Amino acid sequence: MKILLYSMNFTPELAGIGKYSGEMADWLAARGHEVRVIAAPPSFPHWAVFEGYSAWAYRKTERNGVTIWRAPTWVPSRPRALARMAHLFSFMLSSMPLLLAQARWRPDLVFVVEPPLFCAPAVLFFSKMLGIKSWLHIQDYEVDAAFGLGLVRGAGVRRLALSVERWLLRGFNRVSTISAAMVDKAKSKGIGESRLVLFPNWVDLSAIRPITDAMEATQAALHGPGADAGFRARLGIPADALVVLYAGSLGTKQGIEVLAEAARLLVYARNIHFVICGNGPSREPLMSACIRLTNVHFLDLQPVERLNELLGMADIHVLPQRADAADLVMPSKLAGMLASGKAVIVTAHPGTELGHVVSGCGLVVPPGDAAALAEAIEQLALAPTVREALGAAGRAFAQAELDQNAILSRFEQEMFRCVAGAATQPLSPSAESKA
Repeated sequence: MKILLYSMNFTPELAGIGKYSGEMADWLAARGHEVRVIAAPPSFPHWAVFEGYSAWAYRKTERNGVTIWRAPTWVPSRPRALARMAHLFSFMLSSMPLLLAQARWRPDLVFVVEPPLFCAPAVLFFSKMLGIKSWLHIQDYEVDAAFGLGLVRGAGVRRLALSVERWLLRGFNRVSTISAAMVDKAKSKGIGESRLVLFPNWVDLSAIRPITDAMEATQAALHGPGADAGFRARLGIPADALVVLYAGSLGTKQGIEVLAEAARLLVYARNIHFVICGNGPSREPLMSACIRLTNVHFLDLQPVERLNELLGMADIHVLPQRADAADLVMPSKLAGMLASGKAVIVTAHPGTELGHVVSGCGLVVPPGDAAALAEAIEQLALAPTVREALGAAGRAFAQAELDQNAILSRFEQEMFRCVAGAATQPLSPSAESKA
């Protein structure tokens, strides 16, 4: 099958949405499919084009049997609301010639990843023109999130944006998203079940796994005693300290500021250290808020090959999320946290899907409540057997529900059904409740 992947964020070397697109392209190519990619030069989460790429020129590369075109894209240094929209609009315009150039190749399926939804009109025109199938995959409901987070305001503007979004969604042969709550959101926007697919984020269980004695011995030879000695030594964290880790982008949807206040409340507990690993627009304000806190350490986003070592450093993972972003996104970083076999604390309301997933393998505290987060951290710090049990439950959930090969195999079958013009395979009630 010929598959054209239209994904603005395509960064296989880093964790996040771009990594999922890269892993999917590699997996499909390894299965014998012809895969081509149209993407922007990588710039997230630093909001600066990576070294070796250009913001002003078209580039073509080959990677693991996948052909990748990079379209020139304007990248703002200060990603405010209008600047973000201009950023997305510039990619939409510059990528259109690349899209139209694929007409001679004539793919069987065009798979576009949202965000950005800006690319949907061109994809629909292209697919209708050639009589081929189109698939929209929603990682974030960016229209709802933009209004919910206050990035865009105005009742009239909101009605217009949602109407345009609904019209675009109805044009695709398939619409997929990453959680059951987000599938329900798609249904509320008028997408019938015969075109809806649950396509959750996955984790490579062979790459992200609990640290074993054999792995500790290997790391000890490289860094000293302990599997996480490399990071701990770099940050000056004692070997017997308890590490609370947040690893991911530092953006507006995370509600990341609650970590600074929780660290302040726990500054007296000298054996508890916070490590915040990531980049994004919220990093500088967060660093300013933590400037006098000796129990807080910062790391830049790490390459994929060090992700298991990074996640294994944690005794407790924390995943803050703003209440007004609940069920509009399902954080991709959660899969790796669960697969690492360490306890997780999330800030979410109990009725949300994020709260439901974590309730069986971690603790759930109210969003924005730093005191509740600090109390939960302190409780787990004093209960190593509870941490171990929660971590084991998280690993078991990842093995049962988030395995990369199982999820991508189901996705491949749905691709075949889409190209053949068949309806989607409906989820059984038990499968949907698990998801």
